[in-house]
Amino acid sequence: MADIKSLLAIALGASLTLSLPSPGFAQTRFQDGWRFAPPPGVTLTSQRPRHALALQGNPHVHPAYLRQVVPYSTGERSGTIVVDTGAHFLYFVLGDGRALRYGIGVAREGFEWSGTHRVTRKAEWPGWTPPAEMRKRQPGLPAHMEGGPNNPLGARALYLGSTLYRIHGTNEPWSIGQNVSSGCIRMTNEDVIDLYGRVKMNTKVVVL
Repeated sequence: MADIKSLLAIALGASLTLSLPSPGFAQTRFQDGWRFAPPPGVTLTSQRPRHALALQGNPHVHPAYLRQVVPYSTGERSGTIVVDTGAHFLYFVLGDGRALRYGIGVAREGFEWSGTHRVTRKAEWPGWTPPAEMRKRQPGLPAHMEGGPNNPLGARALYLGSTLYRIHGTNEPWSIGQNVSSGCIRMTNEDVIDLYGRVKMNTKVVVL
């Protein structure tokens, strides 16, 4: 129990004593809009917490999608990425029956896909060139957008094989846990920066 609490505190950027939620916690404490409601007696801040009763977190991400180590049984070797699009989770396999789990946003209806690829490129604050098909659907899109906080690809991107798909950050953190993209896997900027630091080139990525 203590180890899990420590991991939660590290993931949230705060030193905090918490009781673990009951199974119905996510359903009962969080309402429409997916806003983050902190535990009773704890205040939410976007800055670094000044005391143990302040919690740093993203107010637009459901707590079920916060980064955490979880039990995970798989035949994949450690270092592999497994993307469970149906559950909106990305697993970075640690081995010994564990994985680091992240919440993700996935493809909307009609853009779903699955398969196995490798990470063939990594980029920090990547530029974005919308594919021709996307610009045809959305004529107002730019031909190219330089990387930065307003770029839809967010802080980091992992490119998958020869496809147009990426695992990338987002400037729309509310979209985590939703089916919203044209096929790419979205993560919060904080989470994609964390994953980026762990992933090596040629890492295997399994999308379910």
